Amino acid sequence: QVQLVESGGGLVQAGGSLRLSCAASGRTFSIYAMGWFRQAPGKEREFVAIVNRSGGGTSYADSVKGRFTISRDNVKNTVYLQMNSLTPEDTAVYYCAAGLGYTYYSGAYAYWGQGTQVTVSS
Repeated sequence: QVQLVESGGGLVQAGGSLRLSCAASGRTFSIYAMGWFRQAPGKEREFVAIVNRSGGGTSYADSVKGRFTISRDNVKNTVYLQMNSLTPEDTAVYYCAAGLGYTYYSGAYAYWGQGTQVTVSS
């Protein structure tokens, strides 16, 4: 069992930056791939980024590539999402998730955080 708690969301102007954190409970954090997903009002949840178990492999949605960076610290049991050059289209609730597979598919993730709101004003 893994519990995930996101933090770091908030209101930011377009062009600004935010750093999201996701703290995981339990001693098995390093066995999971970690993903960030987001859901905007009226839209389906979408993949944002994923990092593999060691932190050496990452992948991003095209919409955030070059602007967002995912990383993890297996000592602190935390995964991060550094978001730069934010636009109003990035406004959404951001969720972190833990899964055994390295996949973009949200259904493959067994554990989810409660989400943190990111709002980007124009």
